[in-house]
Amino acid sequence: MMDWIAATGGRQEAEYRVTFDTPDAPRLALDATVMTPLAHLGVLDVEGPDAETFLQGQTSAQVSLADGGLAPLTCFCTPKGRMLANAQLMRVAPSHYRLLMHASLVASLAEHLKKFAPFYKVELHVRDDLALLGLIGREASALAEVRFDILPPRPWHQAGDDELQVLAHPGPRPRLLVCLPADRAEGAWQWLKAHATPVGNAVWRLHDIQAGLAWLEADQRDTYLPQMINWEALGGISFKKGCYTGQEVVARAHFRGQVKKRMVRAQLDGGLLPEAGSAIEDADDRRLGEVLCAELDAYGEAEVLAVMSTREPALPLRCAGQKLKLLKLPYPVERLDPESLAERT
Repeated sequence: MMDWIAATGGRQEAEYRVTFDTPDAPRLALDATVMTPLAHLGVLDVEGPDAETFLQGQTSAQVSLADGGLAPLTCFCTPKGRMLANAQLMRVAPSHYRLLMHASLVASLAEHLKKFAPFYKVELHVRDDLALLGLIGREASALAEVRFDILPPRPWHQAGDDELQVLAHPGPRPRLLVCLPADRAEGAWQWLKAHATPVGNAVWRLHDIQAGLAWLEADQRDTYLPQMINWEALGGISFKKGCYTGQEVVARAHFRGQVKKRMVRAQLDGGLLPEAGSAIEDADDRRLGEVLCAELDAYGEAEVLAVMSTREPALPLRCAGQKLKLLKLPYPVERLDPESLAERT
């Protein structure tokens, strides 16, 4: 998969991070149209006559809602309700589902699900032969429509066919994710490059942070209940479906109000980027939580998503030697049933 990324002219500075020599990339993404290789995301396919039934017993989504239009968020949990991965679920063809998640979790989730696969007519495929492109900005929809002959969907929906899919994600600017065969990626990239500026995938990750959307990585596996990353507020949990692994714990935490930690959005007062897992402390040196992800914004300051205790903190807060200011999330922290997303026109 990385061969097509090398052809874009970007530099792969780390396993999941690609950069370009584009100045002020976060600011450019607010004012123009940019594109990026989404090196940090990966794909797992679930295919076979029993694919829907198989996934229904493993995932927090109501799988029937993934109908080729709605592409709901979902997660996979341990029996104790801790997330093994969170993902977006799409149906690319009858009996063929596709899971989009952080690339570091694709292999481990595949191994986990393979334990149950022998009981179903289903196959799992890690799709290293697919490319993921991100388009951000005012012309993103027009470019996708012209290049791919697909009318872009609204957020958390998909459009396309069994070979190429376009997904719309929320954020401060319009965002489209294009999933296509890797052997078509270079041609698409060169065409799009005439109309959009290449930027590193840190810009896409920044817009995820600003959208209040965290993709768990391998080091965060088996750590958090879904509600701790506001997954039910994003429509990532169906409380109307039947049983799935971890469902009892997730439902009890919701209905009994037992979630003691929540994901927050925040900004640090400097340009030092904290590592995932960096402690957030209050004025009394109490650890309140830890950073999930962080990126630099258009002003050169670090924006973060972090899981923190819901108790009232002693201000000021700090992280990695910098003051931390809580910011407003772009959605209310309350239950959003995915079924309601399917009903909206």
